[in-house]
Amino acid sequence: MPIDFSAPANRKTYAGREVDASWRDAVRSLLDPAGLDVADVGSGAGIYARAWAELGAASVVGVDSSPVMLSTAEEEARGDDRLRFVLGDAAATTLPDASADVVFERALVHHVPDLDAVVTEARRLLRPGGHCLVQDRTADDVRQAASARHPRGYLFEVFPRLLDVELARRPDAEALARLMREAGLDVTTHVLWEVRAVHPHRDTYLEEIRRRKGRSILHELDDREVARLVDVLAARLPVGEPVVETDRWTLWTGVLPS
Repeated sequence: MPIDFSAPANRKTYAGREVDASWRDAVRSLLDPAGLDVADVGSGAGIYARAWAELGAASVVGVDSSPVMLSTAEEEARGDDRLRFVLGDAAATTLPDASADVVFERALVHHVPDLDAVVTEARRLLRPGGHCLVQDRTADDVRQAASARHPRGYLFEVFPRLLDVELARRPDAEALARLMREAGLDVTTHVLWEVRAVHPHRDTYLEEIRRRKGRSILHELDDREVARLVDVLAARLPVGEPVVETDRWTLWTGVLPS
């Protein structure tokens, strides 16, 4: 069954990870975050909100619909007065009009039922000249072949039904771009290979899989299926080498003309 982001048991599922330089470099290639006000919509446990602050943003407000995720984000960000977190919906953030230089939405749009409403809300938040950055996986991203550097692909080899789940919820690249253009944004798209994590040993990666940590698709499996997946990954991944977990994403960048 799908992950319940409001369940206390999942409170730390998306916490405790550092954002990789591959993501930071991609952001810097698109804009200079220094001194900007950022709205991180669908901020979850605040991993990327903290990364925006580390890149030099003047302020970052994280918006999420889960009080459980927000409590984790606040705990992890304690002591940094550039960061704050508020309860809100992606289509109704409660933030003021034209309050953000950057609206960032990572791994969000495949969870929302009404993309048009989410894009309209992002446009409302943007100041003239501002950027809306949407990061998610398309069908092409999901279908990338499995390898030691892309172990996520093994999920779909072992459990083909998971590919059907993914394809049913993933946004169409051109459809999302069209909605952004209709909202008045100048849109470009980019492919991003982001290093999610570097696991020093294969077993540390396998333990994350066993605990279903940070990957919502794993909640579609029961305990026996997760155990089977771990066994397959143990057989496929090299022994005695780090696991560099890299995933392909699409970045939609929409700029509101000044």
